[in-house]
Amino acid sequence: MPLNDKKGRARAVMVLGTTSGAGKSFLATALCRWYARQGFKVAPYKAQNMSNNARVVPGLNGHMGEIGSAQYFQALAARRQPEVRMNPVLLKPEADTASQVVVLGEVDEALSRAPWRERSELLWPHARAALHELMDENEVVVIEGAGSPAEINLHASDYVNMRTAREVQAACLLATDIDRGGAFAHLYGTHQLLPPEERALIRGYVLNRFRGDARLLAPGPDMLQQLTGVPTMAVLPMWRHHGLPEEDGVFDEQATGQGLRIAVVAYPRLSNLDEFQPLRQVPGVQLLWARDARTLQSADWIILPGSKAVASDLAWLREQRLDAVIAAHAAAGKPLMGICGGLQMLGETLVDPYGIDGNAPGLGLLPLVTRFEREKLLRPAALSFARTMASPWSALQGLDLNGYEIHHGRTVQHPSLGAAEEILHERDASVVGWQQANVLGLYAHGLFEQPALLKALFGVDAGGLEPVFEGLADYVDRHFAPGALMQLLEPSA
Repeated sequence: MPLNDKKGRARAVMVLGTTSGAGKSFLATALCRWYARQGFKVAPYKAQNMSNNARVVPGLNGHMGEIGSAQYFQALAARRQPEVRMNPVLLKPEADTASQVVVLGEVDEALSRAPWRERSELLWPHARAALHELMDENEVVVIEGAGSPAEINLHASDYVNMRTAREVQAACLLATDIDRGGAFAHLYGTHQLLPPEERALIRGYVLNRFRGDARLLAPGPDMLQQLTGVPTMAVLPMWRHHGLPEEDGVFDEQATGQGLRIAVVAYPRLSNLDEFQPLRQVPGVQLLWARDARTLQSADWIILPGSKAVASDLAWLREQRLDAVIAAHAAAGKPLMGICGGLQMLGETLVDPYGIDGNAPGLGLLPLVTRFEREKLLRPAALSFARTMASPWSALQGLDLNGYEIHHGRTVQHPSLGAAEEILHERDASVVGWQQANVLGLYAHGLFEQPALLKALFGVDAGGLEPVFEGLADYVDRHFAPGALMQLLEPSA
């Protein structure tokens, strides 16, 4: 079947959702691998993402940039090099009413200060240009929407959903989380709130996270098709342990059973939480998200993750009296790790001469000082741990790993305190990790995604992401109606 239309452009398949959290990122990732397995040249795309989970990828003019983690993983699923056009606009929340705006991988300070509706009209040309370039260079573009396409108060300025769909006449799937209840009402209401020309782009419904006997859904899907003319193309069973990192929100499943309890402190502006997903797959490890002292006190390990607002999250940590629990944990000789913003918190002080993040005293558990600079450091990282490291982190000694850095802070040893051991170096010999006894601070993200690190720390052989992507493609292949995914590449009747 020839894919390119008379303009020589790709076919676009778009995943919309009735709500945030309906499973759009998960489904789009699965489709990227499924279409790639059919032999197509595939690229992912999301016009605008809002997330503090970001990855460092090749940008424009030889620079590195950042995109949302979801599009990073979708590109890997599509067997492509991730790059900034796949997520041309990234909003990184800094407060309840403010976000840092990243355009084609780079922070735009002026747009970060612009009002929301006016900002959208200024951002759409960047997103539109990136979309058309990807359409011209590929055979299939898998597009992810954002939130709901039927927010009638925002519809006029929403370019992420139906404006994008109209632009390339995308074949749209509308997914809903049936586990939340009200799935048929969500699908019908969303469909009916769209203008007729946009309803015409909806090609199929997806009932996601279904638990139970699918036969009990009858006659719901048939009745919904009679009302809207749109078939239900898939009923996707609940699948909790698929292995794909979560894009947003912490993993709130309650840890049960025995094993090593690793607590990640879930402060309000934590970032890059997706890098901890592999810990959920390690036998004998319980991953906990700690917001209170009781959860933290039960932990064998504590990890302070990245943060989009280090000084603010540090203040929250003190308000919750978690600083005392962390100090007691360190004093007891238990493993304590800080990554990026977490590393900065572990130091003596934060110095902010440019108003980037805020001045604050640190936790004083590493003899380090962090100064926030105007320029954000973005780079992939080829890393080497020191050949000799003290317990309890000695299993890491000598490891060569890959990761990435994304931070404004520059951290050095405190000039008047005893020095910490410099235990992690970048390829340019710069120091990006320090250890003092059981306390470890690292600037590098993504280390838990490295099979060598999981092998060293936990003795497990991890398969990485490839088996995850293959499993996702198998999953949609089993549960979509036969031929439905290929039909999406055909022009609508």
